[in-house]
Amino acid sequence: MNPSVRLLAAVAVLLIAGLPLGVLDALGHAPASAWRSLWWGLLLALGLLAAADALRLRRIATPQVERLLPARLPLGHWSEVRLQLEHRGVAPLQLEIFDHPPAQMAFDQLPRHVSLRSGERCAFSYRLRPLQRGQFTFAHCEIRLQSPLGLWRGRRLLELPGGTRVYPDFVQLHGAGLQGVDHWLSRLGVRQQPRRGLGLEFHQLREFRDGDSLRQIDWKATARMRTPIAREYQDERDQQIILLLDCGRRMRSQDDELAHFDHALNASLLLAYAALREGDAVGLQTFASDMPRRVAPAKGQAQLSQLLDSVYDLQCTLQPADFAAAADQVLAHQRRRALVIVLSNLRDEDDDELLTAMQRLARRHRVLLVSLREDVLDRVRQQPVTNLDDALGYCATLAHLERREALSWRLIAHGLHVLDARPREVAPELVGRYLAWKRAGVL
Repeated sequence: MNPSVRLLAAVAVLLIAGLPLGVLDALGHAPASAWRSLWWGLLLALGLLAAADALRLRRIATPQVERLLPARLPLGHWSEVRLQLEHRGVAPLQLEIFDHPPAQMAFDQLPRHVSLRSGERCAFSYRLRPLQRGQFTFAHCEIRLQSPLGLWRGRRLLELPGGTRVYPDFVQLHGAGLQGVDHWLSRLGVRQQPRRGLGLEFHQLREFRDGDSLRQIDWKATARMRTPIAREYQDERDQQIILLLDCGRRMRSQDDELAHFDHALNASLLLAYAALREGDAVGLQTFASDMPRRVAPAKGQAQLSQLLDSVYDLQCTLQPADFAAAADQVLAHQRRRALVIVLSNLRDEDDDELLTAMQRLARRHRVLLVSLREDVLDRVRQQPVTNLDDALGYCATLAHLERREALSWRLIAHGLHVLDARPREVAPELVGRYLAWKRAGVL
């Protein structure tokens, strides 16, 4: 319980009023006893009022509070949490309420001032923006009550347990089902390459149309129906995709609110959604992780929920990226030919180990290396050079980028595929590369 501004102001006024009385008494000019009695009487009355007001505050029943918390929250996006209050006391109530979200979440619209009459219920919402994935618990909710005379403020800490899971950025995935996948991907910046030639998988027979190739004509069906009949093909829908995600220390790099690991995770889920919509099977494996995760390839939109449940609490470790062990893991579990997408942050010191591991993988699978490039490298390269420190930083950045590019060209020269992109661009670039290969029938 703390004194309010009103009580402190009343005490200050009495002290200021009593100051002349004390000065006169110190100078030997004793003030009239009536003034002294009046001052002491006012002080005694204020003390009694404050004591009575404090006693009434202690007797005020704590309002009932309920928190309505979503079971899932998307990383980096604002979500609403709803609080419901019910006052079962007799007298009207003035209070201030503050929820206690976890430290890893930013919040807005707290605290709130609420007025409640007897038996009244009210509800309001505040906003949360998670800054880290994982499972989080809410323990307390704090209420500050105002005494009937406004002389005191009481603090009451309510036990209000609750929990939620913070998932990767699935807001864009949820909205994707409401529109055509092509239109949705184009809004995200994915450029789909036009189809070259025909698909690989037979779909149906239909009448010959203008623009069809003569190779599409089914001569047996044409002779039977006595009219030109064409074969219609579609993209092969039985591919398997393995997302091989680096959880090591390199992915802890951070250019904005999200680490490179979170950008890679979001890109993986975006690709998984697009591939599942295309009829392919998607699986996931991690390496350089304290608790390795593996999700076997499967089809259907239920697989997306399985992937989300498996990776929502993944965190980066301090382990180095062991590409040889990651390749052994894939070769041990994935017998059928698949598209293996390795998401990491490549460095020039990976040259020999990385090339050997990826060549082993490429003998059985199609491999795509996705490397996230730090935004700061491009910013330093574009800044003007005005002094010696700028020149040293510029030269060091260029040397690093040249070594990184040389590694990429060496991997490409050995028949591997490399995608180098900044964290914010990796998701549309990756999905665009997958769709281009899908349309070209090279998977």
